[in-house]
Amino acid sequence: MSNTAIPRDHVHRLSEACADAGMSFQSAAKRALENQSRVVRFFKGNLPEMADQPGEVSLYLLAVVVRIFEQCGGKLERVGAPEIEKATAKVQAAVRSAGLFPVTAEFPAKVRTIADRAQPHILDEALHALFEREERKEQEVEMDPEQSALVFVMLWAATEALDSAWRAPKTPVWEQA
Repeated sequence: MSNTAIPRDHVHRLSEACADAGMSFQSAAKRALENQSRVVRFFKGNLPEMADQPGEVSLYLLAVVVRIFEQCGGKLERVGAPEIEKATAKVQAAVRSAGLFPVTAEFPAKVRTIADRAQPHILDEALHALFEREERKEQEVEMDPEQSALVFVMLWAATEALDSAWRAPKTPVWEQA
């Protein structure tokens, strides 16, 4: 069972904070990824070879996802093989059922029709970053739609696995004023 969804505005704020931190986010990203080494191995092992920049962007997005879970409080356990296997099976079934491949311009809309997605607002933020940004900052890398879709599906599986390893706080940080 998935946790309660983290609200869209909270996910967006945390995601933007990672982007706004620039180079200072690197140490937090490195630590976050080291704490979830099995997810990183799964991620790197299942993404096709990508040029340096798209590969770095993929890992950056994974670090942002992990960081969002960390900053929402509660307890984030290390993801193990069982969580990854379960998440992968769930995502693969959803991808087949929704007909997400071959990739078309409707990819983001098709993904959003899938009701049973852990942390849909995190996934929507990833869709926005990979497919829907109209204006890219100078340092941002653009990937082709096929690469973006593969990265998204890997982020989706990682999000499912992370959500299963996360115990949300009794009083969520987004409800505290």
